[in-house]
Amino acid sequence: MQEIITKIEEEQKRADAPEFKVGDTVRVHNLIREGNRERIQIFEGTVLKRQGHGIRETFTVRKLSNGVGVEKTWPVHSPFVVKVEVTRHGKVRRAKLNYLRGRIGKAAKVKELMR
Repeated sequence: MQEIITKIEEEQKRADAPEFKVGDTVRVHNLIREGNRERIQIFEGTVLKRQGHGIRETFTVRKLSNGVGVEKTWPVHSPFVVKVEVTRHGKVRRAKLNYLRGRIGKAAKVKELMR
């Protein structure tokens, strides 16, 4: 039974899965369908966490919009995530950056990793 589930999950994985880490600033190009129209909406923010594995893996991105924190979570292998661009590589020492939720302004910044 487990082999059947694994085989189905492998077929549904994306070959071009995005490469990014926690702490990176990313631009997520999200496909939105409204009725019979389609458009791409861009959401830019800091990756707070990646969790799960395989086909169930998700990532959460947070940004400040008009002084209000907005978080969105997407599956890594979702067909609605068209592209994920990494704009900055962050230098962090944690797997989950939940502490950023309580910070505002410069305190919520993540140091940049120089490569």
